[in-house]
Amino acid sequence: MDASTTTSRSAGAEQDRNLRGNLGAVSVTFMVIAAAAPLTVVGGLVPIGYLVGNGIGFPVMFLVATVILLLFSVGLTAMSRYLPKAGSFFVFATHGLGRTPGLATAYLALICYTTVQIAVFSYLGATISSSIVLLGGPEIPWWLLTLATVAIVGALGFRQIELSSRVLVIVLLAEIGIVVLLGVVILVTGGADGVTYGSFLLENVLSGAPALGLMFAIASFIGFESTVVYRDEVRTPERTIPRATYASAIVIGVFYAFAAWAIVVGVGEGAIVDEAAADPTTLIARVTEQYLGPIGSIAVAVLFLGSMFAAVLSLHNVLTRYHHAMANARVLPHRVGAVHPRHGSPHVASIVQVATSGLAIIVLALIGFAPENIFAWFAGIGTLAIVILMAVTCLAVVVYFARTRLLRSPWHTVIAPALGFLGLAVSAVLIAANFPLLVSDVDAEGNPAWGPISITLVAVVVLAPVIGLVQAAVMRARAPEAYAQIMRRFDENA
Repeated sequence: MDASTTTSRSAGAEQDRNLRGNLGAVSVTFMVIAAAAPLTVVGGLVPIGYLVGNGIGFPVMFLVATVILLLFSVGLTAMSRYLPKAGSFFVFATHGLGRTPGLATAYLALICYTTVQIAVFSYLGATISSSIVLLGGPEIPWWLLTLATVAIVGALGFRQIELSSRVLVIVLLAEIGIVVLLGVVILVTGGADGVTYGSFLLENVLSGAPALGLMFAIASFIGFESTVVYRDEVRTPERTIPRATYASAIVIGVFYAFAAWAIVVGVGEGAIVDEAAADPTTLIARVTEQYLGPIGSIAVAVLFLGSMFAAVLSLHNVLTRYHHAMANARVLPHRVGAVHPRHGSPHVASIVQVATSGLAIIVLALIGFAPENIFAWFAGIGTLAIVILMAVTCLAVVVYFARTRLLRSPWHTVIAPALGFLGLAVSAVLIAANFPLLVSDVDAEGNPAWGPISITLVAVVVLAPVIGLVQAAVMRARAPEAYAQIMRRFDENA
């Protein structure tokens, strides 16, 4: 066999590991917004924000969170233009901070998205089970329905990314549409006490616990940052990725703020906290039935399920691309980075991710954990981890441009990422300080308190990057050439 044949086959093998797609900015925007599960946030998290945050001023915290995340987006999109491959947190940290911090970041990201996905999977299965019972059907174990959902998500993730994109666009348009319709009807009918604007008064924004309000608002954006992982599968990534990133942050933030304000108007500024306290889980259903009638209430219930399904499908797509990037850097088994010859998807990574999720659900069910607890605990891990990851990325951006001098704009390379880092670091401290509240860890009197649950969950966040640090140390000692090649492989595969 001559050298030219060997080279040709080698090039073909690397080409087979490149993801392929034809996504536009709108498709990517919808895919990442779906990961945030907008209707689930409006129905589940917003009432909690009224209660433990800053009451009627809570809608403004979504706008504050949007500003922080837009600052993060400036550096993210600027650096993504110079990266040779899809820009997972792993790639950003590796190019900005070095191989060892990059590996630590990679494992924290895997834990982050995996725990959030398992949290939503478990809650989705439980919700489907209870819905079947309410409709007069048999009681089916939540974990069985969850495993069925995992299989469906895996089948979609195995195929072309455009298929997942079409499913997500349809579901997302429906869930956003019903909430916008509810808000418009509330405003047109005048709500409980007329259209009021007390939510935007500074005295109300600063009332109660605005720091907790910001914590919950930031947590509602999980997934928006994942636009950069689709770089290899979009048209003209230099334009598509920045547009999708900014659009997703703005759309999510404005949508949340509008929905939260509309609900305040619908219930009444003086009654919203009491109504949320009565039963936060049914607040959106009660408001919808009041203004859209029984049909509207049923539609919200159905779309609530669709919202969670769209979230786990979107998170699955993100996770498989993390596995793909890490495998191509040889920090995961090489086979995991294979790309399907026809679908252009990371099909092996999809199978691995489905197996991981399915096994985790089975183990948690066998232990006897309730899906509600799984949701609170695992979502708490993901929330703290994602804010840390975004803060680390801001730092990586500053270091990367200071070292390479590829871009001279102070706004893109220093000011915006530094401000974003500051906002995210403060958010991370707030989340860590109030972690028992986030994961529903309470003492004998029912007050949030640090106990074995909170300590264990925070330990997971701490230990995840330690795995990457250990792997980096082992590679550097036993396989220095492979360690040195981590970043270079991104360039070779580009």
